[in-house]
Amino acid sequence: MKAEITTNRRGFIKTTATLTAGLTALPTILMAAESTVEDGIHIIGPKEGFSPQIGTLVSMMNWMRETVLRSVKGMKQEELDYLHDPKSNTIGAMLLHLAATEVYYQGNTFEGLKEFKDKATWSIPMRLGEEGRKTIKGHDLAYYVNILTETREKTLTELRKRDDKWLMTVDPKFFGGQPTNNYCKWFHVVEHESNHNGQIKWIKGRLPGAAGGGD
Repeated sequence: MKAEITTNRRGFIKTTATLTAGLTALPTILMAAESTVEDGIHIIGPKEGFSPQIGTLVSMMNWMRETVLRSVKGMKQEELDYLHDPKSNTIGAMLLHLAATEVYYQGNTFEGLKEFKDKATWSIPMRLGEEGRKTIKGHDLAYYVNILTETREKTLTELRKRDDKWLMTVDPKFFGGQPTNNYCKWFHVVEHESNHNGQIKWIKGRLPGAAGGGD
């Protein structure tokens, strides 16, 4: 009887140790699975070369940028410069505004800046308005796409250097004077592009000769 109890106890300890080892390894297994998510524009999740959460953010940024570029594909200079009414913005101006917004958040989150380093280049595209209507025109689509691409490449280079702890770092007072982490700031870059993509499609549907249906 004593031998049976000893044997059972040993079996229990062995089983418990095996289960514990399995549970301990589970986060590692899950993390490995997370880091090998299939790549593709419509796959939201971790990406190779980035920490898991940053990679997920990058996949959302890529998806939204692809959507914007699809909206303006093949547009001519006169279409990019089209002003629907005296208070609106052109599609070209909005594309430059998207780049300016991304440059602002580069400076803010990567360098702790509160304003642009190069105000002469970015202040007007950021504010738009009357100055934007006067000055942002006369460029073809490649001009805007090149600026957007160069800006995004810098963002991705910097994000590769950082980890999820940085992404969760909180700025005590930002949006509405409230605590805001870097994740929220960069997610704003994504939803900001979505907002302007809607405006771009609205204007596109009202270009001279357009068939409509761009809302």
